[in-house]
Amino acid sequence: MSTRAPFFALAVAETLSLSGTRLSTIAIPWLVLSTTGSPVLTGLVAMAEMLPYVVAKALGGPLIDRVGPKRIAIACDAASVVTVGLVPLLHLLDMLTISILLPIVFVMGVLRGPSDAAKQAMVPDVAELAGVPLERVTGVVSAIERLASTAGAAGAGALIAMIGPAQALIVNAVTFAAAAAVIGTGIRLPSRISPAHAAGPVSYGSELLEGWRFLRRDAVLVSIVVMVAITNLLDQAFHAVLLPVWTKDAGHGPELLGAMVAAFSGASIIGAAIAASIGERMPRLMIYTVAFLVTGFPRFLVFAVDAPLTLAFATMAIGGFASGFLNPILSAVIFERIPKALVGRVSSMNAALCWALIPFGGVLGGALISLTGLSAALLITGLAYLLVTLLPLARRSFRGFERRQPAEA
Repeated sequence: MSTRAPFFALAVAETLSLSGTRLSTIAIPWLVLSTTGSPVLTGLVAMAEMLPYVVAKALGGPLIDRVGPKRIAIACDAASVVTVGLVPLLHLLDMLTISILLPIVFVMGVLRGPSDAAKQAMVPDVAELAGVPLERVTGVVSAIERLASTAGAAGAGALIAMIGPAQALIVNAVTFAAAAAVIGTGIRLPSRISPAHAAGPVSYGSELLEGWRFLRRDAVLVSIVVMVAITNLLDQAFHAVLLPVWTKDAGHGPELLGAMVAAFSGASIIGAAIAASIGERMPRLMIYTVAFLVTGFPRFLVFAVDAPLTLAFATMAIGGFASGFLNPILSAVIFERIPKALVGRVSSMNAALCWALIPFGGVLGGALISLTGLSAALLITGLAYLLVTLLPLARRSFRGFERRQPAEA
C-alpha cells in the first residue's frame, strides 16, 4: 500500500459520511417542521441529537486513544446504519411520532460524536504517512468536507421533494455503511501507546482528566474553544431553524433550502482548496479574522431584510468562500499544539467543547422567533455573531496562531 492510500481512503470515507449527515441535517428539521409546523419542536429535535453528540465526543477521546480511531469509526458508522434506518422504516409503517423520533436522534448523536472524533484523530498520522505539511492535509480534508456538504445539501433538497424527508434518510444509512467499509479496507495506521499506558494500567477518568488539563493550560486552544463555541451556537440557530422557517414562510420548498446550503458549501470548497494549496504560507490570524467577519453577519442580515433571492444566494456564496479558510487553519493550529499520544482525548475534548452550545442553537432560534419574530431573530443572532468575530482583535492569546511543533508527551 502506498503511503498516500490511507489519505485517499479517509477522504472517501469523510465524503460519504458527511454527505449523508448533511442530508439528515436538512431532512430531519424539514420532517418535523412540515408535520408539526412548530419552530420550537424543530429546535428541540435538533437539540436531542446534538447534546448527546457533544457529550459522547468529549467522553470518547480516551477510548479512541486506547482502542484506536479506526475501530471506533467503523463500529459507530456500522451502528448508525441501523439507527438511521429506523426513521424511514417507522415512517413507512405509520409509527413515527415526535416521542419516538426524539430517542432515535439521541442515539444518532451518541454514535456520530465518537465517529467524527475518530476520523479527525486520524489526520496527523495520515499527514505523516503522506509526507505533506499538516496545512495541506487539513485543507484537502476541509475541501472534501465542503464538497460532501454541497453534494449532500443539493441532493437532499431534490430527494426530499421526490420521496419525502423520512424516506430520504435511507441514503444516509447507505453512506454510513459505505464509509465503514472504506475505512475498514483502506486505512492502516501505526499503533501508538501513550507513556502512561506503557507505565501500567491507567483509569479512564485519569486519561480524560489528562486531556482536559492539557487543553485548559493552552491559552490558544482555550480562545479557539470560546470563539468557535459561540459562533457554532449561532450557526446552528441559523441552519436548523431560522433558514428553514424563512424558506417556508417565503413560500418556498426544500429544494430552495438545499440549494442555498449548497451555494454556501460549494463556494467554501474553493476557499478550502486555496487554503490547501498555500496553507503553509498564509498569514493565519489575519485570514482567520477576515474570513469569520465575512462569513458571519452579512448572511443573517440578508435574510432579515428579505433581500432578493439573487442577493441572498450571492451572500451565501461569498460567506461560504470565506468559511473555507477557517477549518484548515484551526485544524493545523490545534494539531500542532497536541502531543501525538494525546491526540484522541485532547482533540475530542476540544471539538466537543467547540460544539458544546450547538444543542441549544435550534432551541435559541425557535425561542427568538416566538418572542420577537423571524426578522428580529435574524438581526439579533447576526449582531451577536459580529461581536464574537471581533474577538481575535481583542484577545492577545490569538497571536499564538503561529506555527509550533507539538510537544512530546
